[in-house]
This record gives sequence, C-alpha cells and structure tokens, in this order.
Amino acid sequence: MAFTDKIVIAHRGACGYLPEHTLAGYAMAYALGADYIEPDLVSTRDGELICCHDIHLDRTTDVAMRYPGRARADGRWYAADFTLSEIKTLLARERVDQYGTRVFPGRFDANAHGFTVPTFGELLDLIAALNRQSGRGVGVYPETKSPEFHSAEGLALEPALLALLAEYGYTGRDAPVFIQSFSPTNLRVMRQEMSSELRMIQLIGDTEIEAAWITPAGLDAIATYADGIGPDKALIAASDGAVVRAAHERGLLVHPYTFRADELGEGYAELAAELSAYYFDYGVDGLFTDFCDIAVQVLRPNPALAFNRPAKAG
Repeated sequence: MAFTDKIVIAHRGACGYLPEHTLAGYAMAYALGADYIEPDLVSTRDGELICCHDIHLDRTTDVAMRYPGRARADGRWYAADFTLSEIKTLLARERVDQYGTRVFPGRFDANAHGFTVPTFGELLDLIAALNRQSGRGVGVYPETKSPEFHSAEGLALEPALLALLAEYGYTGRDAPVFIQSFSPTNLRVMRQEMSSELRMIQLIGDTEIEAAWITPAGLDAIATYADGIGPDKALIAASDGAVVRAAHERGLLVHPYTFRADELGEGYAELAAELSAYYFDYGVDGLFTDFCDIAVQVLRPNPALAFNRPAKAG
C-alpha cells in the first residue's frame, strides 16, 4: 500500500464488534483489512503506556469493583494512580456512561469475560507478528490522550511514546505510523523540540475554540508542525468539503472521525453511503471508523472480506 492511497483507520480496534482497546479487537480489525490500527494512549503510575481511550478506567473496566477505595475526590478512577500490574488485574468491557448504561447497546455483550487492558508494546508486538505472518504492512496510529494532564502528573507521554516507537523500528518519514493529538503543544514538542520525523496529525473538534484551526491562518499554522488534520466529520459536512480542499492546498492530509454504523451522519441511511461520500465526494485521504470492514469494502470491494454486522442499534 502506497502512502498516497486512501486508508482505513480502525478506531479503537474493531470496536463495532468487540470491546474497544483490546488485543482481540485489534486482531479483528487487522483481519477485517484495516490499514492502520488506532490505540489511544495513557500512562500508568509507573510510566507504562496502556491502550485506553480515557485517563479514567471506570467506564471501560471493572476497576470500581476491584479497587473501590481508589477513586479521586471527583469519583473517578485514574489510570495514573495505578501500576501496570494492578491494571492487568482488570477486566475490560463495553463502554458505559456515568450511570452504568451501555453507550452502544447493540454491540458486544458488556458482561463477557476474557478481555484485559493491553500495553502499547503488546499492540506493537501483535501488529509486527501479524505483518510477518501475512506479508502485509499494517501501521499504527496512536493518539496521545490529555498530554497536559500527564505532564502535570510527572508522566510526560512524548518521550515514552517516541522511545517505544523507535524500539520497534518506527523511525523516519516512511515509517507506517501517524501520531495524533488534540494538543498542538504536544505535537510541536515532538516535532520541533524532540526533532521527530514521524508523521503527525492535528485533531480538530467541533468547538468554538477549534473553529479557528480550520481557517486559512489556522491551517497555515498547523502545516508548520503537522502532516495533516483529523477533523470531526461534522466540520467537513458543514463546509461542504471546503475544509478538505483548503487543507489539501497546504499539503495537509485529511483524516476525519468517527464513522459508525450505529450512529450515522445526518442524511445517510447506511454507513457505506456515508463513507463513500467522504472518501470520494469530499475527497478525504482516510478516516476513523468503528466498522473497518465496511470501509474496506467501500474502498476495495471484495465479497470474501465481508462480515455479518449487527443491525443498526435503535
């Protein structure tokens, strides 16, 4: 696969089918044909990078049951307060909200056992082994979660991330990796202060503050330290693709998020139609999806790769 090809990014693994950020989910995403596997990274108290979408553990694990007295004053259990050995005792599960209700009720059984929280190193080992076995070149697309929080805790993510990537051979412009962050400071530190040549993507949310980032001046600034943008898909739809065109004019890639069969964008009856519109009508270079098999089918139709997916959640 050439870097100029449009890509499928497996958001939190194959989390439309298996619990997010689990080795089983990552392996399934690989098998379904994803080009890049996306882990979110947070740090443990002893400085180990784990794959977890939140700096908290209570929405996706059984930490509250296993360590009932370890919440902070805000009632949340922080990964930064636990060692890796403690986190390895936890069971990972489908995401729940603050009331304990499943966020995506039509997905995998929330009470299923056997899923644990992986380290970033374990994911890199998995990808390396699968690439050797299959002859493919699937990459990794890590997101640094709340880097300012981690720095304040004395657990800076940047040196740990770059050191681990280098250990596994991810160095230079041609390495099959993108580093993404909502924090411009985080990306600037790695690119400008730590001299990393790895490709970096500035994530952009649909907020009033971040609206300035997709203006001509904002995109010009991003182009000084990043290789692309990862905007909320709503920003692309609202601009009728103008955001994509403006980014491309500055040599920036565009990888929007997040595409879900059970949470479709307005005006779409099925995920394949939404994906097709973003890939081909808006012209994005890749996208994040919980259902990577459908995106693979849109880009590279092959009936043998189809997967029987669940009906859309009500």
